[in-house]
Amino acid sequence: MLFEGFKTIDVAGSAGSLRASMGGSGAPLLLLHGHPQTQAMWHRVAGALSQSFTVVMMDLRGYGDSARVPSDAEHTPYAKRAMAQDAVAVMQHYGFERFQVLAHDRGARVAHRLAQDHADKVERLMLLDIAPTLGMYNNTSDAFARAYWHWFFLIQPPPLPEALIESDPVRYLRSVMGKRHAGLSAFAPEALAEYERCAQIPGTAMSLCEDYRASASIDLVHDRADVAAGLKLTQPLRVLWGEHGAVGKCFDVPGLWAERAQNMTGRSLPCGHYIAEEAPDLLLEEAFQFFKP
Repeated sequence: MLFEGFKTIDVAGSAGSLRASMGGSGAPLLLLHGHPQTQAMWHRVAGALSQSFTVVMMDLRGYGDSARVPSDAEHTPYAKRAMAQDAVAVMQHYGFERFQVLAHDRGARVAHRLAQDHADKVERLMLLDIAPTLGMYNNTSDAFARAYWHWFFLIQPPPLPEALIESDPVRYLRSVMGKRHAGLSAFAPEALAEYERCAQIPGTAMSLCEDYRASASIDLVHDRADVAAGLKLTQPLRVLWGEHGAVGKCFDVPGLWAERAQNMTGRSLPCGHYIAEEAPDLLLEEAFQFFKP
């Protein structure tokens, strides 16, 4: 069992069911996963966090056991604005109007939009191994394009990327996750099996592509509007990135976040992209120092 003591339920979201889990006691702390994973990625830290916090985990729409939502020409259902609203719905279901957020990868992009759009709900947030989406696209290099090839593969028009993923979803998942710093050895067999199971759920390929298509289109519209209006995150923001990961090597992570947040601190950790699974003890140390129980 990956999460002893946690209770898992399905919460009704605006566009379909959202798989969520809760455990522990104390101040509410929302955990959001990345691509192509599920809430299972938190299995090495959730138990310890639940000793001091009420930990809520959820599968993002289109991932894990949450709904695969039909999309549209503008990719609106997979805009981070829509996915952030899912997070609000889950936390309100549990009775939490204000909470803290720990998020990785795609979930961290949702968390960024969540904190910007719902500043009254997010007290503080910790983001793992990302720079702002707009900053990453504006500063894309050859090295980044090669390391994060899936960013540019997934945004191609349908049906080609969907068809290629659906031909062997497990191979796609293992290729994305296994070619980074720590390889597949970073993942517990039970967690990897969960990622693989969910990758094979019908509609997953579509939702993965739409998530990334939204980030390359409507999400940039929202981000540019924030920049034009001079809006920045006002909450305390802690950013961690893997020193062996492509994000830290290809971008000025603290510099890009300083442009988007008023109160940002951060540092690199001696690991790759999958911080919660490669360096759980270091992440827990950071979390207990940063979050307020």
